[in-house]
Amino acid sequence: MIAEKLSEVKSNLPQGVTLVAVSKTKPNEDILAAYEAGQRIFGENRVQELVDKYEALPKDIEWHMIGHLQTKKVKYIAPFVSLIHGVDSFKLLEEINKRAKKEERTIDVLLQFHIAQEQSKYGFDFDEAKTMLESQEFTQLENINVRGVMGMATFTENEEKIQDEFRTLNNYFEIFRSHFFKFNKSFEIISMGMSGDYKIAIEEGSNMVRIGSTIFGSRN
Repeated sequence: MIAEKLSEVKSNLPQGVTLVAVSKTKPNEDILAAYEAGQRIFGENRVQELVDKYEALPKDIEWHMIGHLQTKKVKYIAPFVSLIHGVDSFKLLEEINKRAKKEERTIDVLLQFHIAQEQSKYGFDFDEAKTMLESQEFTQLENINVRGVMGMATFTENEEKIQDEFRTLNNYFEIFRSHFFKFNKSFEIISMGMSGDYKIAIEEGSNMVRIGSTIFGSRN
């Protein structure tokens, strides 16, 4: 079933859109079923679960940290994580940079923006991010590579609202790319869209979608 669902989702994705299979709460057998069907990028939102799965599963898997990340837990994933989606503060960026330096590597990150109405979601607002990117402190972080932006829309049936929020994130991406990342060719990712709204996200410019329940079934 997982292989079939995966194939169905991939057939709906335009060329150039990367699929992150969200495997949080799912057992290793489910991840292996997707892996055997060709999927290599998986997303987790809990550090301990991510570490356990990294240790147990094939080493050519690209692990993405997609949930809220506490600074004190960065050290556990710094040796291997491929992309951290939810960077929502300068303090967190500093910690990722520090741990990356210790591991003698550069860690790819996305800046998370708060585009939804729900207060429970994390992220920068536009002005906060702009101030940070203009700061001297930011330019001194040499072991992180900002690859783009990430955001989550409001959980609602109102498609126009979702569309509007995704459009906002796309606008932020374009502004920050032209102002701060003009010479960074790897600043190219707009990570938005999950199982319920990824088709709208793609229409609004997403090139990375995070899909879990559509592939693996509802969460445990």
